[in-house]
Amino acid sequence: MSMAPEHGLEQEPKPAGGPLRGLLVADFSRILAGPYATMLLADMGAEVVKVESPGGDDTRTWMPPVRDGISTYYLGINRNKRSIALDLRDPDDLAVARALAGRADVLIENFKPGGLRRFGLDYDTVAGANPGVVYASISGFGTGPGAALPGYDLMVQAVSGLMSLTGDPDGPPYRAGISVFDVMTGLHATIGILAALHHRSAHGRGQHVEVNLLTSALSGLVNHSSAYVAGDVVPYRMGNAHPSLFPYEPLPTADGELVVIAGNDKQFAKLCEVLGAPELVDDPRFGRNQDRTANREQLRPLLVERLRTRTRDEWFRELIAAGVPCAPINTIDGGVALADELGLDPVVEVGDGDQAVPGVRHPITFSDTPARYDLPPPGLDEHGVEIRKWLTDRQENP
Repeated sequence: MSMAPEHGLEQEPKPAGGPLRGLLVADFSRILAGPYATMLLADMGAEVVKVESPGGDDTRTWMPPVRDGISTYYLGINRNKRSIALDLRDPDDLAVARALAGRADVLIENFKPGGLRRFGLDYDTVAGANPGVVYASISGFGTGPGAALPGYDLMVQAVSGLMSLTGDPDGPPYRAGISVFDVMTGLHATIGILAALHHRSAHGRGQHVEVNLLTSALSGLVNHSSAYVAGDVVPYRMGNAHPSLFPYEPLPTADGELVVIAGNDKQFAKLCEVLGAPELVDDPRFGRNQDRTANREQLRPLLVERLRTRTRDEWFRELIAAGVPCAPINTIDGGVALADELGLDPVVEVGDGDQAVPGVRHPITFSDTPARYDLPPPGLDEHGVEIRKWLTDRQENP
């Protein structure tokens, strides 16, 4: 376990993999969006120092579920990092934080906008001493009038319009099953950081990268936000239906529902052939996608009548073999099992021996610089002594 050669905490570091080897990331973020972004960077080889308050990242206490007494929420987004606990109100700890910021290639934070200024850890101050730093700030609602609003994913799901689109047409609005905009904002932060690092490699200077949950949400609502801003149409809740395609939803079979998709007219023709209803293709109500969408209430019962004659698994095998997109609705264990069956190796062991923790594989495959799974999620301040010593040595021997 070692930092990359450029920033090594040890005299003889082990070789580290990943395309971001050699980058040092000072992670002043907590909960989900920031830690998810820094885990992706760490998987790709960056050396991430997780700076926590003495009380630790909030997600350490978000349980159940747990593994060996540790929150699985925390475990899922904090591998390949080292932890140091710092109280920024303590002068000595603040000096350590400033020294780390001065060495970092990337600093990422999700304090309320302006919250780090009183500690001299804001972008202007850090960049004044470290002009190459790529400084990424994550907020809920930006740095303007929304700066004081707390940035919780559920709030953004509500105000962005996502919840108005989720649920049955006649039922209440629902949140997505995950904190989807936290994850999306973490991805946007990662993209921004990598773009800024590329710019730095050409021009020698870092910059301030800012992302916020509401902007990420409106971008991520894609066709729905476009429907409003480009078409002056306010989308509405349609359950599992799609506003522009049919079929594109779960449909009942003899023993359960199967997601059935006809993304184009050719797929619809294949669907009708397998179902034994080729006459539907020639029906003027259903021949083109726009016709099927307009007449979905007439088409749905005709498809369901045939689908109910056989089981979900039987239809799944036949439709997939014919080139018709479809899928059973699994629970998470079924999703992991399918990924394993398809050779995607979804579960990895992070760390060695008794300390190894299972995790979900990094989502990107590199032909030459594969992701690494060296460090299990750290205990609070697990590497504090090591990091303090390294920073002191670097200051004395720059």
